[in-house]
Amino acid sequence: MVATGEESITVARPHPVRHPAIHDRLLVAALCFVVMTTAVIQTAVVPLLPAMASQLGVDSAAVGWVITANLLAAAVSTPVLGRLADRRGPRPLLLGTLVVVLLGSVLCTVTEYLPFLVLGRVLQGVSFALFPIGVAVLRGRLGPRRLVNAIGLMSGILAVGGGLGMIAAGVMHSEGADFRRVFGLLVGLNLLALVVAWVTVPRGGAEKSRGGLDPAGVVLMAVGLSAILVALAEGGRWGWASPQTIGVAALGVVVSAGWYLHERRARTPLVPPMLLSGRRVAGTHLAAFLVGMAMYVQFLGAAQFVQASRADVGYGFDASVLRTSLVVLLPGSMAGVAAATVSGRFVHRFRADRVLVAACGIGVAGFAMLALAHARLWQVVVALVVVNVFVSASYAALPALLVDAVPSEFTGVTNGINAIARTFGSSLASALVATLLASLTVAGTDLASERAFVIAFWVGGAAAGAAGLAIVGAERSGRNRADRGVRFGAVSVNL
Repeated sequence: MVATGEESITVARPHPVRHPAIHDRLLVAALCFVVMTTAVIQTAVVPLLPAMASQLGVDSAAVGWVITANLLAAAVSTPVLGRLADRRGPRPLLLGTLVVVLLGSVLCTVTEYLPFLVLGRVLQGVSFALFPIGVAVLRGRLGPRRLVNAIGLMSGILAVGGGLGMIAAGVMHSEGADFRRVFGLLVGLNLLALVVAWVTVPRGGAEKSRGGLDPAGVVLMAVGLSAILVALAEGGRWGWASPQTIGVAALGVVVSAGWYLHERRARTPLVPPMLLSGRRVAGTHLAAFLVGMAMYVQFLGAAQFVQASRADVGYGFDASVLRTSLVVLLPGSMAGVAAATVSGRFVHRFRADRVLVAACGIGVAGFAMLALAHARLWQVVVALVVVNVFVSASYAALPALLVDAVPSEFTGVTNGINAIARTFGSSLASALVATLLASLTVAGTDLASERAFVIAFWVGGAAAGAAGLAIVGAERSGRNRADRGVRFGAVSVNL
């Protein structure tokens, strides 16, 4: 038994290896690479949407399902696969997920039809589950101190992968080039990740829990989350006040509420209710939602801002996709790698909640820089470096908070929920930025005004600050309730 302050975790002994420390370091590095592919897959297609629409002969609304379908698959599969990893062992789930993602990338590379491209993106969407499955692998292998450092690094690298995906798209895709070149790169990346995982992830070594999968809970969750995501994705095209948008969103909320009530009554729930509504975990999920929102405001807002033509709209730097990738986004991604590398140590030394609050303060400063000082390109680059430090450090601290709050048999599903919270934050940010840029335009044109971007950057700063406040409130509540545990079967833990 290993004490973590609020719970006792039984860490299963792994199969003996000749040099366990070296093997564990390789395992951490391998899982960092594997989960990084999730973010690369998610963001690499964003700059390709206009080329996809042109080359496939479809309109922008139709090609938008390349993003929406990916997020829908992620929302449904991430908690399910995370729970299966807790109950059946993480290695088979990790390898199986990578095979499905590889098939999706191959399909996207060879198809010439939008429906098959969307199907490929659905298969790629299960890659979001790689992070919670990876956390389950590490928790069955490492002791508490090394576990916090490893999860912090892996989560921070996940944040960095988002920037690397857009950079890869910028390098691989040029004007008029076939968009499938980028998917070809993803095939190679996915294949390498599968080989790395097969070689480095040990068999066994992780606790398994008993119980079924709760089919009714899976169906209700899938319908509820999907409806809300569709409303966010299509609301701009349908109209945010249209009966269609309101109806789909209402359906999602009602079904999600029914799912929660079902989970409270189920004997073996897919997601135990306290993993959603316990004060500490709820605060952490809210913070993840807000960090995901801030991250996407940065990605979408900054990239479009620097590519704007100053002669046409009075701002921007006429940057090509390649220049945006290498000059504007790459420095921030490198800073994110550095932040991810050291964040685990800071989490262990100063506590995860303090690191996250400090990171959110850095995020507020970075977005304020973007909003107030963006007349020169170097100002934008510096601001993005600061924001990327915030994102990577926040991603590193969030899983550490969850590891400290829940029993080991709920590690995968809890991190899956947290990943979905970040996905919903990203979806809301995408819809919000698109609405701002479409609504606030330069007089006499349909081009976004500088004011639209400034408001978007302030929204990103507000999201970063609110994430810090959510953690302060959650941890204060947790300390006030420290003498009262919430029962999970035979395990008592403060949530």
